[in-house]
Amino acid sequence: MTWEEWERLKTEAAGGDGVGVRVNNAPPAGGGGGSSDLVVRSDELGKLGDMARDLRQRLSTDGDYARPATYDAAIELIGDDLDLGSALLEEHDAWNTKLTTLKEACAHISNHLDYSRGVHAEDEKKIATDMRNADGRKMTVSRIYDYIK
Repeated sequence: MTWEEWERLKTEAAGGDGVGVRVNNAPPAGGGGGSSDLVVRSDELGKLGDMARDLRQRLSTDGDYARPATYDAAIELIGDDLDLGSALLEEHDAWNTKLTTLKEACAHISNHLDYSRGVHAEDEKKIATDMRNADGRKMTVSRIYDYIK
């Protein structure tokens, strides 16, 4: 690819307005300014993890409410030689499979958010520790700039 071709493609990608190509960034939904930086707030992750944990618990109890009666009805209908019994048993099994999958997904979400909170806290601690000089004093932005010069 030639330089001219590259410049032409950049201009086309930018809509011909000369703004340039924006890589790894989407425009904000509201059309206004904003930051594309990832922001992690431990309290928000904690609340979401708690919600996922609570949902899993509710699914475990409420989602299993009709299972025993459905199974008993299916077995009784099968015993009476009715096709409805085997269809009801298939529905029972499908419900159990989907319920188990949903509970596992909630557990994964909760565990991942807990893990993310822990890793983020460790990263913050490491960054704060690393941003000190040999004397243990915090490095200010101006002191960091002095090292870069």
